[in-house]
Amino acid sequence: MGNVTGTVAAKFAFFPPEPPTYDVYRDDDGTVVFSGLTADKNVDVHLLDTKAGNKIVATFWKHPFARFTFLYSHGNAADLGQMHDLFIELRAHLRVNIMRHVSISFLFLSSLFPFLFLTAFYVFAVMTIPVMEHLQPSEFNTYYDIEAVYSCLKNEYGIKQEELILYGQSVGSGPTLHLASKLHKLRGVVLHSAILSGIRVLYPVKMTFWFDIFKNIDKIRHVNCPVFVIHGTNDDIVDWSHGKRLWELSKEKYDPLWVKGGGHCNLETFPEYIKYLRKFLNAMEKLSLTKQTNKQLTQNPSITESRHNKCLRFGKK
Repeated sequence: MGNVTGTVAAKFAFFPPEPPTYDVYRDDDGTVVFSGLTADKNVDVHLLDTKAGNKIVATFWKHPFARFTFLYSHGNAADLGQMHDLFIELRAHLRVNIMRHVSISFLFLSSLFPFLFLTAFYVFAVMTIPVMEHLQPSEFNTYYDIEAVYSCLKNEYGIKQEELILYGQSVGSGPTLHLASKLHKLRGVVLHSAILSGIRVLYPVKMTFWFDIFKNIDKIRHVNCPVFVIHGTNDDIVDWSHGKRLWELSKEKYDPLWVKGGGHCNLETFPEYIKYLRKFLNAMEKLSLTKQTNKQLTQNPSITESRHNKCLRFGKK
């Protein structure tokens, strides 16, 4: 098992650039600032407290005419500086706000329990600014992080569940499905190169073990909104079968995108990526309008009903 574990770890344990392409610091007036990125007046930076007592940094990329908001949970090896251009493209072409919290991953190999190396490179520890204590990486910290970010969207920007789409990439699918399983009025979920669970990246096990992490295979069954799955057919890190199984287990399936020849970290470079994301958002927008119309019809009598009732009332007079 050790040799197989080492092989998979070597494949999956890719890290963000060192040093990062940006810096986080407090300005003289106490404002949290990102350096190394192009100035953008439509990006807000937040310093958030989590349930675990940690502090995390989150960025909110605003579109003046946004139809939805993405809460984006990235995979490991992600760097905000490198993703800057992607967020600008997504915001402009999809007409969405994007909320993202800044995270890095850690690699830790245990000689005693080989499966424990999963906890290291799957689990995030959030980037901190100099005044903060460094976080201890754990699966539950990632859940507390995304819950804090959702609270910020709800309280600071008034974002409703019906306006929110959770986007989980790679191991970011863990926190995404954790939150999606708790919010029952979400507009939608996007799973990009997602995992069934930590152990299942290593071995195609048939049951979920107590020591497994990010048990998406169980949580997907509790998601009550449309789920759009994107996966590359040539993904050599998280096999295509993970995406297919998550799609099969979804209650509300949206047509998946299987990117022919796509790997684990390059799906955004394929033209169909943005095309199908836009198609999904258009479908969610239509669904939103349909639900609003149905709600109005239930609350208010139809014109025909109204006329009929008037006739009845008139006849009684």
